[in-house]
Amino acid sequence: MTLTVKQIDNAAPADRPQKLWDGQGLYLMVSPTGSKRWQFKYKLAGVERKMSLGAYPAVSLKRARSLRDEARATLAEGKDPSQQRQMKKIAAATEAAHTFGSIAREYIAKRTAEGLAETTIAKSNWLLSLLEPRLGKVPVADITAPLLLGVLQEIGNSGRRETARRLRSFAGRVINHAVITGRATNNPAPALHRALVTPTVRHHPAIIDPDRLGALLRAIADYAGYPSTSAALQLSPHLFQRPGEIRTMRWNELDLAAGKWTIPATKTKMRREHEVPLSEQAVAIIRSMIPISGGSEFVFPAFHTMKKPISENTVNQALRRMGYAGMMTAHGFRATASSLLNEEGRWPPDIIEHALAHKDRDAVRAIYNRTTYWKARAEMMQAWSDRLDMLRDGEFIMQLAA
Repeated sequence: MTLTVKQIDNAAPADRPQKLWDGQGLYLMVSPTGSKRWQFKYKLAGVERKMSLGAYPAVSLKRARSLRDEARATLAEGKDPSQQRQMKKIAAATEAAHTFGSIAREYIAKRTAEGLAETTIAKSNWLLSLLEPRLGKVPVADITAPLLLGVLQEIGNSGRRETARRLRSFAGRVINHAVITGRATNNPAPALHRALVTPTVRHHPAIIDPDRLGALLRAIADYAGYPSTSAALQLSPHLFQRPGEIRTMRWNELDLAAGKWTIPATKTKMRREHEVPLSEQAVAIIRSMIPISGGSEFVFPAFHTMKKPISENTVNQALRRMGYAGMMTAHGFRATASSLLNEEGRWPPDIIEHALAHKDRDAVRAIYNRTTYWKARAEMMQAWSDRLDMLRDGEFIMQLAA
C-alpha cells in the first residue's frame, strides 16, 4: 500500500529507525531524532543496494516517486543509478569550476599570491563584479567574441568607455589563464580591441604654474580638517608618490632617522620595492601624526577606525572643498612635480623618473640606478620641499640656486 502525505506528516519517531514503504523500492526512513529521509532499495547484478533521494519535506512524496522512477529507468539500461548520480554531481562541480567567475577568482588569487599590489587586486575584484552578472556562470570555453563584445558594448554605450576597455583587458587575462590551464582553447578578447569605441583620454588635473601652486600650498596650510586628511594633504606635494601608496603608508615602512620610506612591492604599481628619500619637511609632517595615530599601523588612520587608512577619495574631497575641483587632484601632484622639476633643468630626467617610480625598461639599468641615484634623489627631494616652502611663503622663483 502506498504512502500518503498525511501518513508521512503523522509519522512519529520511535526508539529505532522505522521504514515506511511506498512501493517499488521506495521507502521513508524515520530516525529516532525525528528526521525523515527517502531511500530507494534496488538490486544490480544480484547485489542489493540503496541510494538516498533526499530529506522530507524538502523532497516531497511526488518528487521522491519521480526520482525513484528515474532510478528504475537507469536500472533498466543496466546502469547503477547511484553511480550515475555521483557522476552527474562530479560533472556539475567540474562545470562550475570552469565558469568565467570561478576561473577569474582563481586567477586573482594566483596574482595575489605572486605579490600583486593591493590596489590592483582591488581593481581586479571590481572589474569582476561588473562582468559577473552576465558572464559569471558561463563556462569559459563557451565565451565567444560576440558574447563578450555584447557585454562590453553595453557598458561602453552607457558612457563608460574606459571601463569597457579595462574590462576587455581583464577578461582577456582571465580567459588566457583558462587557456594555459587547459580549460579553454580560444581567447576572443584580444580581437575585440578595435571593436570598442576608443575612450577620450582624460589627464589628472594638475597645477604647474608656480604662482598658482603657491596659492594652493597656502590653502593647504590653512585647511582645518581631520588630522589624517590634513597631514596627507600636506605631505602629498612633498613626496609626489601615487595617492594609494601615501594614504596606506605604514609606520613599519619608515626610517625617519635615516629619512627613508620603503614602499613594499605589494603596494607599488610596478610590483617592485621603491625607496623614497624624505626631506626634513616630509619627516616633520609624518612625525606630527605620531601622537594622533593612536597606535595604528597606518600613519593616516581613517576617521571612523584606527584599523584602516583614510579612503582613496579623502584627499581629492579635501581639494574639492578647498575650491580646486577640476584644477587639482591627489594624483596631480605627480604631474606638478614632474613638470616643474624638469623645467628647472637642474635634475637629470632619469632621476626625476626614478623618483616618480616609473618603470625602467632595462632591468639591469634599473638595478644600477636604484643604487647610484639615491644621493642625487635625496638632494632633489630636499630642494623640492624647500622650493614648495618658498612658493607657499610667496617667493615665486623659477629656479633654485645650485
